[in-house]
This record gives sequence, structure tokens and C-alpha cells, in this order.
Amino acid sequence: MTGGHTPVTWLAVLCALVCAAANGAVSVLQRQANLDEGGQQVTGRWSKLRVLRSRTWWAGSAALALAASAQAAALGFGSLSLVQPLLASELLFSLVIGSVVFRRGPGRRTWAAFTGLAVGLALFLASTHPQPGGRSAPASHWAVVGAAVAGTVLVLVGTAWRVHGAPRAALLGCAAATGFATTAALIKEVLTRAGSAGFAELWVDWPVYAFAATGGLSFLLFQLTLRAGTLRASQPALTLVDALVSLVLGHYLFGDRLSLGLRAVPAAAGCALIVAGVVGLSRSGDLDSGWDSPDAPRVRKG
Repeated sequence: MTGGHTPVTWLAVLCALVCAAANGAVSVLQRQANLDEGGQQVTGRWSKLRVLRSRTWWAGSAALALAASAQAAALGFGSLSLVQPLLASELLFSLVIGSVVFRRGPGRRTWAAFTGLAVGLALFLASTHPQPGGRSAPASHWAVVGAAVAGTVLVLVGTAWRVHGAPRAALLGCAAATGFATTAALIKEVLTRAGSAGFAELWVDWPVYAFAATGGLSFLLFQLTLRAGTLRASQPALTLVDALVSLVLGHYLFGDRLSLGLRAVPAAAGCALIVAGVVGLSRSGDLDSGWDSPDAPRVRKG
């Protein structure tokens, strides 16, 4: 893939963006489903059953299924180092879709963060030009990754339980993001083995069970993250750590390569814009609960 972007690469990019857009729709639609007609949070013993009767909630669930399918397809077409950083654009899609659903436009500061994240992603990926390495990782590498990930998550969770508020949410967000990045790597391993040995052989090999366990534990950590504090505290960790860990795993497990050299300067600038954009969006009032409240102004001033 040295002479330019192949059709398979563009398919990976397209599927990753579809996944990010679907994830953004999930957040907005299921938030909308948890509000009653007056824009208030649905509460009470039967609130969960009421939400299940909502077409909006089911639309969000359909978007979640689409996101999972699109991520699997993206990882089948492209490298982990290409696909996972693109998922940071979920925040952009949340902003756009939320603006339509809640009929309230974002302010100038939010648009600035939006632009910074979009430009940073484009600059980083164009500068580094992620290239896939091997299709499957050796068992010895997976053993090292398993031990390192388990140890890291345990330390993060143990530390999180000693603090409260925003620090706890941030630490749990780092743990959940590490798990999600590892789950993505396992998805790629499962798809690779399915392509070579067939789906029937998956059930007698370990990756599919490791994927199920890691994905389930990561989802549990994500739920704990949401309960621990606001998205302003956890979203930067969830977004940035996922991308960073994915780059490391992509290089170590599959031999993914990033073209640096003289391109390291624009790549670093892209990283800085991504960090600034994610932090700016996560701290924006347009993405907190006030955005979808009935008394919020139609157009916020930033």
C-alpha cells in the first residue's frame, strides 16, 4: 500500500466513519428516549419499561447494531491503526445529529473545537499514512498484551476506587478505553482467523471467547464510568486512550506501520489538534444535559 490509498483502504475509512456516525446517533437518540414530551428526564420505577416502548430508543438500538457491524467491517478491510483513531469523530457526529434532534445549534467555541478535531484527524492520518502489517498476531504477543492490559486495567480501577468525582470518572474512562481498544484488536484477530480457517473453526479457538469476555468487561467499565462522573471528565479519556492504545496494539500485534520521518511534525500538530478538539467538545455546554433541556436557548453563544 505504498503507492497510495487502495479501494480497500477507502472502504475501511468509510466503514469507520459509518461506525462513528452510528455511535453518535446512539448517544443522541437514547438520550432523547429518556426524556418525556416536556423534555424532562424520565424517572420512576417503571421508567425503563417506558423507555423500551419508545421508537426513538429502538432506533438508537438499531444504530448500535449498525455501529458494531460497521466497526467489524472496517477492521476487516483496514488496519487497527487506521480504523480506531477515526472513531474519535464520534463526537463530531454527536454534535451534528444532536443539533438536528434537539433543534439547537452549537456556539462558536463548540464549532471551533469541532473544526480542530476534524482537521487534526485528517492531518494525522494523512501525515502518518497507517499501513497494515501482518494479518494475525503470534500467540506469544497476545500473551504479553493480555498480561499488560489486565495489569493496567486493575491498577486504573484500583486507583479510581480511592478517589471520587472527576478523577474517578477519568481513571475508569482510561480503563474502559483500554478494554475497548483490546476488544477491537481481538475483533481483527477473530476476523483474520475466520477468513483463513472458516467460521466453524472459531468456536474451538480462544480469540472469540477472549473477545466476548473483554468486550463484556469493557462495557461494564463504561457503565461504571458514566455513573462515576460527567462526560466532561470521562470523554477525553475514553476517546484519546482508545486511539492511543489501538496504535500501540496495532504496531505490536499486527506490525502496523506509521510513516513518520519528516512527517512527524504535521503528525504531532494533528495530535495536538485532536486533543484540543476532544477536550473542547467534551467541556462544551452544547454536549451536556443542558443542551437537550426544554429551557435551553435555541442557539448557544459558546
